[in-house]
Amino acid sequence: MKIKVSKEIKALCQSFVGAYVEADVVNSSYSDKLWNKITDSEDTLRATVTTETLKTWPSIAATRLIYRLCGKDPSRYRPSGEALVRRVLQGKRIYQIDTIVDLINLASMVHGYSIGAFDKDKIVGEELILGIGKENEPYEGIGRGRVNIEGLPVYRDCIGGIGTPTTDNERTKIDMATKHLLVIVNGYDGDEHHIKETAEYVVRLLKDYASASNAGFLLFR
Repeated sequence: MKIKVSKEIKALCQSFVGAYVEADVVNSSYSDKLWNKITDSEDTLRATVTTETLKTWPSIAATRLIYRLCGKDPSRYRPSGEALVRRVLQGKRIYQIDTIVDLINLASMVHGYSIGAFDKDKIVGEELILGIGKENEPYEGIGRGRVNIEGLPVYRDCIGGIGTPTTDNERTKIDMATKHLLVIVNGYDGDEHHIKETAEYVVRLLKDYASASNAGFLLFR
């Protein structure tokens, strides 16, 4: 898979660096061991983070800034990394979906990056381009119905948008039949070391809980 960053995104965020992880996986409906790890991470966040200190995380602050620069209110359309941590700080559990989605949410919650996860076999073509959502651009958010993505950073394949930092698209979502996975870590803070660390964490989780093989990642700018 080739991933390109459009000129319109580069003009707003010259420091952007992303990572994409590819792996062959086996999904499951639930992993008890994974949820023990998720629960421990939730407890750690509640003990060490507040809604005020959360705003200072570079991964979250930079994503909020790119939303504003693209023309979107990050408090109305929250990036998923921030939304997950805020949910935990409110004393709630993160949603349980399936093992692959759950472990991606864990990685996003721990590192603060908005992370897209896609069934690679549902992507049309061999290239994704990161651009900015247009007025009236069709987009079906997972569990959200029609989403107004105007002003949101969006990855597009040959036929349209598949992922934003707020929500991914129903068309390419993970399900129990997913065998070939594509994960994208979005680093609007430009912190290459942290992006690598996050991608490595995702690979470890996939190997530990989703029987991942042929797993690896590459950076892109």
